Amino acid sequence: MFGKPFLRRRPGLGVGGFTVTELVVVVAVIGIIMAVSAPVLFSYLRTSALRAGAEEVATVLNRARQLAIKDNRSMCVTNDGSRVQYQIGTCGGTIWAGPGTDSGGFIQLANNISVTSGQVVFTYIGTATTGTSYTVTSPQDGSSLRVNVTAAGRISIDP
Repeated sequence: MFGKPFLRRRPGLGVGGFTVTELVVVVAVIGIIMAVSAPVLFSYLRTSALRAGAEEVATVLNRARQLAIKDNRSMCVTNDGSRVQYQIGTCGGTIWAGPGTDSGGFIQLANNISVTSGQVVFTYIGTATTGTSYTVTSPQDGSSLRVNVTAAGRISIDP
């Protein structure tokens, strides 16, 4: 049934496939491209992790501001370098605990970033009692971004 007609070559078709030399050249080109692009990729990953950490700090600060406005009372934000805590009223007031906090009222920051210790108090109208800034530092290479809080309550990220 599967005799000689299936083993014969069809007219007009050449021998298909690649030679070993062609395969080695293609693999070498792919290796060169990967070797050139790897440092750029790792740099991008470090930069994006730092940016994500700074945006997380800005989000935590904005959340405290929104809580102060919603609850019509001041909200203090303190941190210890890798965790953030909200306190109601003053920085010595009652610790706020809610979604995203652990049993001690701390919010753990992701990406192993470190933040300069500091505090800011948002008033019931969303302003900050004083302007301040936080420096967010990457543990991988020591690069940093600054998260600024103005007296008007605006929060921004600067290089």
